[in-house]
Formats: sequence, structure tokens, C-alpha cells
Amino acid sequence: MVEKILDRVLPHWKTEIPSKRNEKVNRWCQHREAAQRADAALQRDAEIRERLGDNAPQLSAATMHPWVWQGARALWQSGHFREAVTAAARKVNAETQNKVERRDVSETKLFQNAFSLTPPKDGEHRLRLMEDDGGDTFRSIHRGAMAFAEGCYAGIRNPNSHEDGLPELPEHEALEQLAAFSVLARWVDESEVSKSS
Repeated sequence: MVEKILDRVLPHWKTEIPSKRNEKVNRWCQHREAAQRADAALQRDAEIRERLGDNAPQLSAATMHPWVWQGARALWQSGHFREAVTAAARKVNAETQNKVERRDVSETKLFQNAFSLTPPKDGEHRLRLMEDDGGDTFRSIHRGAMAFAEGCYAGIRNPNSHEDGLPELPEHEALEQLAAFSVLARWVDESEVSKSS
């Protein structure tokens, strides 16, 4: 339980707080020092935000769509932020394939097909964020979902996966990228599946 609390308050405590004394003094030294630092951080957090920050809202990966955080969690917690974003992208892709019952297309083509404005065909189900009332809003929402998905995969997932030697993403940038995939995952999850009649 203590380690879970430390992971949340001081995410890098295992690497930033020396553990050398564990071998000579007591195997709990690192935990004790981390707990003391976490206690101080929690006590001072509100005061620091009030005096130094604008008290802006915080974004937590744990509140993102479950597909995204489930896909990213293990890699994220080990500090592999770029790989965590890629894993989240794969999870969103897989869940979308499951929802529309397709394995023959993925990523950009999958979302273009799923959010297409054309009626569904045999073996090509559509995702509908709202009922087709023939209006501009229906067309706009689905064109936007297609474009947003293409941006997520072309602009985030592909460079993260295909470019060798990229430096590790800063945590805040990776969190922003996870948030983008969370929006897409929520749209897919909340969509109704439209099948050919």
C-alpha cells in the first residue's frame, strides 16, 4: 500500500531516492525516506499551488478512458512514456476493431471506414456518434472524428513507432498525447454500431 501511495505522490521515488543504505542499515531505509518526502510534499502541495501556481486543474491519466490507461500503465510506470503512448494507441485500435468486427483494416483506414458518412455495407459496420438526421452536425461530427483519428495515428503513433533514436518524451507531452487517444477512445466507446440491413 505504501508503495502505491509513493508511486502516486513521488512517481520516480524508486530511482531518485538512494537505496544504498538499504544494504548497510535497514532494508526499509529507502521507503522511510520516500515516505518522509511524500508526507512533506502532500502537506505543502496546496500552499505551493496557491502561492506559486495558478491553481490550474490537473490532468490525471487514471481518469482517462480505461482503454488508454490500461494500454499505457505498465510502460508509463517504468518511465517509458513514448512506448506507453504507442501501447495506448494499439489498445484503442484493437478495441475499435473489436467493436466494428474488423481485422482487415487498422488505424487510419479503420477509422475512416468506421466513421464514414456512407451507409454500412456487409462486413463494414459504421460507428455513429449521433443519429443520422441528414444535418450538417451529423456530417461535421463524423468527418471530425475521422480527421482526429488520422491525426492521432499519423502525427503521434507513427512517429513514436517508426522513428529510431527519438529521445524519450517528456512526461507532460506524453500525457497530452495520451489525452488525445482518450478522446478518440471515448468517441468510439460511446458510438452506436450501425450494420447493413
